[in-house]
Amino acid sequence: MAEIVICVSLPPTAGPGQAGEVSSPRIVFAVFPDFQILDLTGPHEVFTHAGRLTGGVVIDTVAAAPGPVPASSGLAVSPTRTIDEFDGLDEADAPVDTLVAVGGEGVHQACEDRRFVDWFARTARRSRRTASVCSGAFLLGAAGLLDGRRAVTHWSHCARLAERHPLVTVDPDPIFVRDGELWTSAGITAGMDLALAMTEADHGPEVSRTIARRLVMFVQRPGGQAQFSAQLAAQRPERAPLREILAWIADHPDADLGVPALAARAAMSERNFTRVFRAETGRTPAAYVESVRVEAARRLLETTSAKLGAVAHSCGFGTVATLHRSFKRALHVTPGDYRRRFSAHPVQV
Repeated sequence: MAEIVICVSLPPTAGPGQAGEVSSPRIVFAVFPDFQILDLTGPHEVFTHAGRLTGGVVIDTVAAAPGPVPASSGLAVSPTRTIDEFDGLDEADAPVDTLVAVGGEGVHQACEDRRFVDWFARTARRSRRTASVCSGAFLLGAAGLLDGRRAVTHWSHCARLAERHPLVTVDPDPIFVRDGELWTSAGITAGMDLALAMTEADHGPEVSRTIARRLVMFVQRPGGQAQFSAQLAAQRPERAPLREILAWIADHPDADLGVPALAARAAMSERNFTRVFRAETGRTPAAYVESVRVEAARRLLETTSAKLGAVAHSCGFGTVATLHRSFKRALHVTPGDYRRRFSAHPVQV
């Protein structure tokens, strides 16, 4: 496979020693052979846009050795610095705002490189916050950063992470988790959600929404959202009318989503609609609708300070009691406890 070398770095807004460089936050990505290219380029793009909107950012990609670093896809990146060169930077002149470990097939080999792991641990101590994308969580674990913390990784790696690091509380469900100033995310594109959430924490929701629109992201997903949404968890229907129904349900959780209304919208009899819906999605209409409504409520509980009654109404539950029952059935937690765990907004009752 031909090698394509990409230089992924963003220069400072001013030259070395000038005022702009010191004031601009420095984002550092740790890369290694056989990393996942989107784990780097997705968050990198988000932080680049944030820098353009807020006055500048310095982005470094750091590897153990000089020269192009191949990704698992066959592409390669040219790191801006080696770990030795980065250690040579004056901490006062080049403070680290955010340190990010990318993931990929090569992460386990990278975890065997003590020089690289020790560098990551040292750099984490001088960083305001530390993060991982996908299986990059294993690098955080090898550096001793996850013990006693809650973390997530790609759903296919969660069991292995928990087995390798038994002192870590591995939550396989969310797309990203924040535990203090340590952030971990699920697979690949979830790294962009992580970067958007960091941007919102630093610069407010308008900046992060602007970036999401520029990158044509369907929605800025909150961290507590499941790695598998209701739409992904369900089988994709073969019939176009049913695919349209699923999209309509997702966009209108507060509508009448009973079988008679949905069957009429699909131009089918109620009996036939129920039979076909279950055959093609693997779930009953009622179970699917409840999962969509719970998902919508989770987003509101995480991203707004709306009262529980308003959340219940806007998501189609009608009453707080119904919302409570659905949350307990689906997530084994009450809506109030869920908000206290995941939301950065003031709690209202």
